[in-house]
Amino acid sequence: MNSPVLRPPLRDEDLAGLRIGDIVYLSGVLVTARDEAHRRMVREGMESPVDFSAAALFHAGPIVRENPPRYELVSIGPTTSSRMEEYAAAFIARSGLKMMIGKGGMGDKTAAACRGHGAVHCVYPGGCAVLGAGQVEKIENVFWRELGMSECLWVLRVREFGPLIVSIDTQGNNLFAESAARCASRREACTAPIIASL
Repeated sequence: MNSPVLRPPLRDEDLAGLRIGDIVYLSGVLVTARDEAHRRMVREGMESPVDFSAAALFHAGPIVRENPPRYELVSIGPTTSSRMEEYAAAFIARSGLKMMIGKGGMGDKTAAACRGHGAVHCVYPGGCAVLGAGQVEKIENVFWRELGMSECLWVLRVREFGPLIVSIDTQGNNLFAESAARCASRREACTAPIIASL
């Protein structure tokens, strides 16, 4: 595998050389957290039962076949990361988180937090939920089960989880924002000949 495999806990030097568009993989602890978990930790100030400084965070709501104390992961695909934009900067600052993973991009506040705290956001391809489940070696734990299957914190042990595309790097560069700006700058040149031909 030519792309680097990152292993939490992630250090500044593990991430400093990454640039937007780079592809990486993850082996180690990956914890799912969506809207409700972010709200609890940021808005309500609840202590996390998970040390996010020693793990990566996945915006995802897995499907799990439950037979406590055993859990079998059926599928795990990314949730739209921009839903967590309201909370991400404070979450990074408070938790020491170094890597978030999800679907689509995130905004200026998250990019600034990544720059300020040496963190990254990565994109896991949508439509690959069964592939994702195959990259999970085991479910190690689950917390805040009262939030429901998709919203609680699932602590996963993953092996070469990815591909993960760096969408915000530690310098605060934002792949989605830069791509949108580039497309906007070309729009008129691309559409003018079409409009002229009508």
